[in-house]
Amino acid sequence: MDDWLTLAPISRLTPLYALVLGLIAAYWLWRVAGEARRRWVPRAAWWAVPGLALLWLTPLTDVPALFGVGAALLLLAEFWPGAFRPTRERPGWAWPLTFLLSGLTLLGLVAVQGGGGASVTAALAALLAGLGGLLAAGLFPAGRAAPRLPGLEVRFGRVRQPEWPDLSVTLTERGARLVNVSSGPVRVAGWSPSGVNAWLRVRDEGGLPLNRLAAGQSALLPLGERAGGVRVWYVPEGRGGGAEARLFSADWTPPAYADMRVLN
Repeated sequence: MDDWLTLAPISRLTPLYALVLGLIAAYWLWRVAGEARRRWVPRAAWWAVPGLALLWLTPLTDVPALFGVGAALLLLAEFWPGAFRPTRERPGWAWPLTFLLSGLTLLGLVAVQGGGGASVTAALAALLAGLGGLLAAGLFPAGRAAPRLPGLEVRFGRVRQPEWPDLSVTLTERGARLVNVSSGPVRVAGWSPSGVNAWLRVRDEGGLPLNRLAAGQSALLPLGERAGGVRVWYVPEGRGGGAEARLFSADWTPPAYADMRVLN
């Protein structure tokens, strides 16, 4: 029982550790498959392959630093802006098949002739990269690209504040009422109260999540009386896959401090 309470890195590859890495790899493949259906292919997301390889090598080499580097690569693959990029052409089949066959061949050699942990790690990494490439190519749709909802990459990516706002807010007893005052729909990614590092879903008056605001449609941003502003990240719709993300920013004197307002 004491082994579960220690913070020291594991010194051998346990079945539980291998299972956790397998689940992470399965999640990554699932995400690649989902993005491929929307005509998005991995870019920075490929860092997950060497990241998982380093995590696999950590208990085999007994080098704890590899775990930190591998975990950092996984975080980059998941949260880096532009982890996936849109494309019009189906990815090629040649290199995924090459990686897949190379991984299978290397595993076969290890099974017959034996080999160290580095050989097994290289084989598994090649298999993972090959499977990811095959999923990206095989699930790439032949028709029109499906719209991709903006996600967390908008929060940390490059955004622009338009000269004329597309959104407006009105304070109510329940919070801030967000209205799309532009001439077209927008795809909302998330919002945050000003001065708070948050990432919240935009919801309608009934509390249901909203991914899209039509022209004139409203949403409710629940805020307390001490809140002094909101930040809303969104992407205008109907301008192609390369539409840039925008930021709506609004600030006001919190109702709780209205009596303390000083005019200069």
